[in-house]
Amino acid sequence: MRVKERDLNQNIPCPTTLGNYLWKDFPDEKKWADCVHCGMCLESCPTYEQTGEEQHSPRGRVYLIKAVAEGKLNVNEHFMDPVFACLDCRACTTACPANVDVGGLIEEARGQVRQAIPLKGMKKAVNKFFLHGVFPHQSRLNTLGGILKFYQKSGMQKVVRKTKIINVMPKHLVEMESIMPKVTQSVRRKYKNKTLIKAKGETKHEVALLTGCVMDVMFSDINESTINVLTRNGNDVSIPKNQTCCGALHVHAGDRDMGRKLAKQNIEAFEGAEKIIVNAAGCGCMMKEYAELFREEPKWRARAEKFENKVEDISKYLHDTGFVKPKTRVNTRVTYHDACHLAHGQGVRQEPRELLLDIPGLELIPMPNSDRCCGSAGIYNLTNPEMADAILKSKMENVPEDVEMISMGNPGCMLQMALGVQKYGRNQKIVHTVQLLDWAYQKDAEHVKEEKSHGTEKNQNQ
Repeated sequence: MRVKERDLNQNIPCPTTLGNYLWKDFPDEKKWADCVHCGMCLESCPTYEQTGEEQHSPRGRVYLIKAVAEGKLNVNEHFMDPVFACLDCRACTTACPANVDVGGLIEEARGQVRQAIPLKGMKKAVNKFFLHGVFPHQSRLNTLGGILKFYQKSGMQKVVRKTKIINVMPKHLVEMESIMPKVTQSVRRKYKNKTLIKAKGETKHEVALLTGCVMDVMFSDINESTINVLTRNGNDVSIPKNQTCCGALHVHAGDRDMGRKLAKQNIEAFEGAEKIIVNAAGCGCMMKEYAELFREEPKWRARAEKFENKVEDISKYLHDTGFVKPKTRVNTRVTYHDACHLAHGQGVRQEPRELLLDIPGLELIPMPNSDRCCGSAGIYNLTNPEMADAILKSKMENVPEDVEMISMGNPGCMLQMALGVQKYGRNQKIVHTVQLLDWAYQKDAEHVKEEKSHGTEKNQNQ
């Protein structure tokens, strides 16, 4: 289906339409063709579990998306609500016997909604400020990180909390501020003068690291652990300077044009890389689906497909290429939460568990329904706080009480689960899987240092 060039870059009605989808980049008919509305997806859906309403189930949403294509329904507020209430967790696709790509349909449908019903007022201003004004720009992210660091270190955060000034904000924003991680120096700033971070010992591979936007501001310690673990295992690590936000938040919000723009920048930035390592499940899933954004741009689609084949989650990469198994015991009890876009989106489940099981002394306690969404879903916990809270409550009921840590592979999940720990009186520490491996390596290094020190003392005494 051909679309004129002018329609690819302008927000104007497309001359080629599909039913009541009047804009470019409408939902792909192939994605719903195999759906027979059997209902196998119902039990997997967190929003259906909470509401029991058909329009908030995967098959209900597929039916609505198809109905618009058949001209039976318009792209209006009634269509918008179930489409944007979806978590896009992909659990339904895992459950579906026909592997119907509901997540892809949802994202395409959101693109139609945002073109037909643009954001207005404060929502438009906030959306434009963060998704267009901050996340795609490294210098502005650095500034934001500096502000947050000053807020925490200057004592301002303590004053704000003590005086309860913060309570003028909506409840869900107050809760998110309360579990904000400690902001440290971003790895992009730390290694800005290095073209390559050399492996410790023999170089076996060279990889490029996606530092991310929020990841490098709020979770730079995880990026640091990722670099430590990669170099410890014989990998030279490059951090391409022109990389940018992966675009996941934009695509989830229906802003597919901005998603394409960011995808093009990343495809060019990582062009020379043999392997692209990602430590954020949502980012990895988005980058593995870049080709979907370029159905109407064959040349970019071909480049995107090559790019997708290079993208690898850190846990899968270490598992598949082999990694040094730690020797020093890390005596702790850990349970593992499957981030939706890692388990359902990328099919990575056993690899992170095997990494954890290879840490001496670590006892891995199974979590029932470990691949059930926690309610984070990008910024879903900010845009749909009530539903996110209900889903988080259900999730926390499955977290074993006799564990010290909850491990996972996605920053959004880490924030949401930290909120759950605080909200329900738990005391577990939230950690990224790669952090545990890094800590185990640090213990190995400390043990070697101690042995050398004892050996030196023994020689001196003799």
